[in-house]
Amino acid sequence: MSTIQKAALSYVDLAQSHPILASTLLGIGSLTLLKFVLQTLFVFLQTFILPGQNIKRFGAKKGAWAVVTGASDGIGKEFAFQLAKAGYNVLLVARNKDLLDAAASEISTKFSVKTQVFTIDFSKNDSNSYERLTKTVEGLDIGVLVNNVGKSHSMPVYFVDTPKEEMDDIVAINISGTLRVTYSVLPGMIQRKRGLILNIGSFAGAIPSPMLATYSGTKAFLTTFTSALAEEVKAHNIVVEHVNTYFVVSKLSKIRKPSASIPLPSSYVKTVLSKIGLACGAIGSGRPNTSTPYWTHAIMDYARTVIGIPSLFISYSHGLHKDIQKRALRKMERDAKKQ
Repeated sequence: MSTIQKAALSYVDLAQSHPILASTLLGIGSLTLLKFVLQTLFVFLQTFILPGQNIKRFGAKKGAWAVVTGASDGIGKEFAFQLAKAGYNVLLVARNKDLLDAAASEISTKFSVKTQVFTIDFSKNDSNSYERLTKTVEGLDIGVLVNNVGKSHSMPVYFVDTPKEEMDDIVAINISGTLRVTYSVLPGMIQRKRGLILNIGSFAGAIPSPMLATYSGTKAFLTTFTSALAEEVKAHNIVVEHVNTYFVVSKLSKIRKPSASIPLPSSYVKTVLSKIGLACGAIGSGRPNTSTPYWTHAIMDYARTVIGIPSLFISYSHGLHKDIQKRALRKMERDAKKQ
């Protein structure tokens, strides 16, 4: 007799001896299966078929501005370009004025929009700089804010071995930078009853990541902050979304070649802006107002939710970062010998 047949007979015996218990178990099992099927269907529809909210509804081509932090390169620069293409004037924020000026000039040449630049070193956590930023944005009709600026570790390292300066920089940039810029921009959005805030996150915030403990913790903060803020301001017609991100080709990721799971910034940003308001791969994850829109990232995020077992993913992350650290150290040794 097969295992399935034995199980069927056991259930029949249970149903005959304890009909209420058997019916309850059958109902729970059916609901669990139905929930899984519906969630999987919603993930597929949102990721591959359904469009998100129109990015233009927050004031594009009506004089509204988009503020993008970390806009001198990579994902941030691409957000600035694609939002300009959609019809937003753009305020580019980062610390390298030359790169900001070059990006702003290129945007002005390609698109019929206004541009401004604001230089700030987020690692300094300087109140005077944030006060200047507040005065700058007070006179602008800001429809979109992209909190993209971020910093990770130079390479995976155990917390006890993390340079104090690096730890302080990561916290100042990833947490204080997001809080202070949002604090400057949000009052105007509330007054105008319109706005979109995108907080660019990381899988490291969903999966506690050994050897990136400080960075991982700051990205986990972003998830909770977004959920809380989104509830506070939804009555003002403001959308706040945490964008859960796997690797993208950029200086931050130190990855140069794209693949199915590691897109170019242009492809990634296009997907993000086309899926506003949709959870995609974050469905069922227990993270309100989080979206994992890029298709391979969505599949990975949903699979992680379905599998569960957080310790499994933490262990995998630990092993992966050990390997990355070894390769980084070997590269440093080779470079040192060349000098």
